[in-house]
Amino acid sequence: MKLYPGRAAEYEKRHNALWPEMKELIHTCGGRNYSIFFDPETDVLFGYIEIEDEKRWEESANTVINRKWWDYMADIMETYPDNSPVSKDLELVFHLE
Repeated sequence: MKLYPGRAAEYEKRHNALWPEMKELIHTCGGRNYSIFFDPETDVLFGYIEIEDEKRWEESANTVINRKWWDYMADIMETYPDNSPVSKDLELVFHLE
């Protein structure tokens, strides 16, 4: 994902005040151990989340609360016409437990 230049502080502020209903949605849809990292040189965000079930997680995108969150964040980051964040899946090249 990518922020608009100069919007990192606002992004962090909004996530530090994450809505209780958004937290509940993440957990209800099987998400845990969620972290988002920021590269200040490129304004790129990297999100990491562990999920229980990929289909269940994907379905969370179509919930009212998730759509409301996307709308809330659309003014500070690159989005698609439906306000979902422009994002790119990365290919796993190494993993060690």
